[in-house]
Parts: sequence; structure tokens; C-alpha cells
Amino acid sequence: MRWLFPILAACCLAPAAALAECAPARFDGADFTACEIDLAEADLRLFLRNADGAILGSFARVEGSLGPGRRLGMAMNAGMFHDNRAPVGLYVEDGRQEMRIVTSDGPGNFGLLPNGVFCVGDGWALVVESRAFAADPPACVHATQSGPMLVIDGALHPRFIPHGSSRNIRNGVGVDASGRRVVLAISDEPVNFHHFARFFRDHLGLDNALYLDGRVSRLHAPGLNRSDLGFPLGPILGTVVDVPAGGG
Repeated sequence: MRWLFPILAACCLAPAAALAECAPARFDGADFTACEIDLAEADLRLFLRNADGAILGSFARVEGSLGPGRRLGMAMNAGMFHDNRAPVGLYVEDGRQEMRIVTSDGPGNFGLLPNGVFCVGDGWALVVESRAFAADPPACVHATQSGPMLVIDGALHPRFIPHGSSRNIRNGVGVDASGRRVVLAISDEPVNFHHFARFFRDHLGLDNALYLDGRVSRLHAPGLNRSDLGFPLGPILGTVVDVPAGGG
């Protein structure tokens, strides 16, 4: 299919101020943090390497790579990576593809099909199942593949078990039907996949969402005075904010 992106009347969209903040949330007995992004207002990008080709690996290094007059807004790790921190699946940054899409099943969470791709275009975004993406690739400026899918057209991943015993700190990304509202979310305590997926669908109201990672999951949210520390990361997803002259 050709990807279509509906244009919604301004009266039907949430105010921009409501789509540019991170906030704590409580859902079904667990704590989460969700960051809402309006792509009509925000500059959302993927980051992997600096100008010399070295992997950045941290929120601080991403911000340092932006140059004067810009800072990193909200951000989180953006997909699974190898020991050398290179992406496991499809990775596109500023229109340049570093890694091809992987459509075969395999070990671990990434290979728990269906997995998917988070794609950012010009003012829109999609979460797309990987094989559908490969069959008809949209025009992504930025894209990262991960897995499993959390929510697929309103349905939870078929392998998720309501009382599954595997619990971790997890992070993911979801997109609404307009393609304009993107939500980055992280669990602030260990949860299973079923619980995490329901947070996107039932609390955030998103019909398509993608798991990004677990255990290594971290969030940068300056508005909450939060920037999680840990081992170096691979891809990072975040917004770029212009700093007014004389501003901090």
C-alpha cells in the first residue's frame, strides 16, 4: 500500500503545549513516564555517530554534537544494538541507511515476530510491521527497527501473556492514527510485555506501538530534571530544541 497521512483540522488536535512534555503516569498498579511529541512543533531525530563516525552512546554526547544554540530535549535509547553498539536492524539517519531491514525470525526479543520499524518523515511518523515496511517502504528521514511490536492496529502482540513472569524496565514508542502524535514511554518499575503494551493501547490510546528495549532502557527528560545514566547505548531518539540567544 501507499502510506497516507491524514490532515486533521486544528480543532481536532491536542494543543501543542500538551504534546511537548514528559509526565509520570500510573497504570494498572505500575509507574510509567510518557513523553508526548507533536511533530508539527518538534524536531525529532535519531542519533548514532558523531562527525568522525564514532558512536555517541549517551545523552550528553548527543547534546554536545548539536553545536551552539541547540540542546537535546526529551530522548531515550532507540532500539537494540550489537556489542559494538551498531544497530541490530534497519537504521536510517538523515536519509542515510546504515543497516538494512531484517525480516526473518530469530532469537531474543528482536526476533519475536512481528517486529517493526519506527519511521519519521517530514512532519509525520509511523510504526509499521517490518515485513509490511519491506514490501512498501515509506519515505523515512529517520528509521529504527526493533521488536517485538507492542500494539498492531489495536491488537496486542499475539505472544504476550497477561501474567508473564519476565519483568524488566522497558521503553517503547507509539504513534497515533494522524501520524503527528508520537509518545515515548518508559516503565519506572519492572513490568511484563503485556502490561507495557496495554499502557500504550489502553492508557495512551495508541493503536500502533513498538518495543525499543529493556533493562538498558533510559530516559532524558530535562523538564523532569531527569537524565538516566548507565552503560553506553547504541541509537538514541530525541528532540532538538533551539536555545534563544542568552537562554539556557
